[in-house]
Amino acid sequence: MNLLLTVLEIVAPVFILASIGYVWVKLGFDYRIEFVTRLAMTLSVPCLIFAALMQTTIAPDALATVFMATIATYALITIGCYLLVKFGKLDTRTYLAPLIFGNTGNLGLPLALFAFGEQGLDYAVVIFAMMGIYSFTFGVWLVSGGGSLRKVVQEPLVGATLLGALFLWQGWETPTFLTNTIELIGQMAIPLMLITLGVAVARLTPGSVSRAIWLSLVKVVLCIAAGWAVGTYFELPHVALAVLILQVSTPVAVTSYLLAAKYEADADPVAGLVVVSTLMSVGFIPLTLAFLI
Repeated sequence: MNLLLTVLEIVAPVFILASIGYVWVKLGFDYRIEFVTRLAMTLSVPCLIFAALMQTTIAPDALATVFMATIATYALITIGCYLLVKFGKLDTRTYLAPLIFGNTGNLGLPLALFAFGEQGLDYAVVIFAMMGIYSFTFGVWLVSGGGSLRKVVQEPLVGATLLGALFLWQGWETPTFLTNTIELIGQMAIPLMLITLGVAVARLTPGSVSRAIWLSLVKVVLCIAAGWAVGTYFELPHVALAVLILQVSTPVAVTSYLLAAKYEADADPVAGLVVVSTLMSVGFIPLTLAFLI
């Protein structure tokens, strides 16, 4: 019973905030998702990442190990998803990127914070930052047919990650007034992303539901197995291992649908994956947390 209550306390704020966004749209209120997403990804999330890295109490070598483990985990996931797409005779441009990249921002960061506190969030931002770099290079290349290194370098979250890592390595800190400002801006990120997730799901129309169900099932099993195998190999501490598994097993990211629409890929199946995997996560996330806690 105590375990059940603990899991409910962790997941309830996540789904309540997402539900607010969902209900907001269904009531007919305006929500400019493009503006809010840009605000979050350009300002609040980079501030969150920078502050978390600068102020973390986790040793730099431990964070570096998590970063390397994340790279290895996503390499395994990429190979597994590629084989899944090929054996399933699915279109690589449409399905591969959504299956690889989970919702590590909207869902992964708040779940890590609520489940494992500030230490969990510190690990989570490292994983999220690495995933962001990977998705803005390989992910965009998959969907669009070409990527740009210049575009990656210009992404604020990449700059925030590199700057935060530099401050962590040198032991530097910004002046108190600036630190407080950065923290305050960063605190917007999690509620903004969760509400936006609910808004985005409310506006999507799922397609090919049966295919989306079995792909979502295989994705979550594959990601959990990859995270567990790599984390065990790297001998990650319990919290780091749990956050890695939690992050990589999150449902298909809403940004996968936005990228598919932007680059004129087949967006309808991706929308189906986003909606179905997110709905299924209502059951999968509590089960995963119950296993990890």
